[in-house]
Amino acid sequence: MTSPLKYAFIASSITLLLSACASDYAFNSNLDKKAINDYFKVGDVTLYEGANQPRGKFEVLGLVEGEACQETLRDAPPQMAIARSNARRAAADIGANGFVVKSCFMITEADNSCYSRALCVGQAIKTPTEK
Repeated sequence: MTSPLKYAFIASSITLLLSACASDYAFNSNLDKKAINDYFKVGDVTLYEGANQPRGKFEVLGLVEGEACQETLRDAPPQMAIARSNARRAAADIGANGFVVKSCFMITEADNSCYSRALCVGQAIKTPTEK
């Protein structure tokens, strides 16, 4: 490339880059705008399991459960983590900010709806929030 052509190429490249940065971009997502809080409310519920137990005063709001289902043999096996997350979502639904796991187990006998399932049961609790 000759020198003037080289500079013209560089100048047009920079112009193209700068104009691309200045464009209005639209962001599209498959997340439902109306249900966005529902997607992330599990993160507002602290998981208490094993040696990690709540300290201090708390209120028990009720018993909740979560499950993960393997609907057919071709589906992925149920995961205990999904069952715990679903239980945390159920706890959030009743206003809890904590979930104390009482029992998690696998059910390997098939029934009408699941080939196998993971199930977690525990207490939905409300702990004081720090200010």
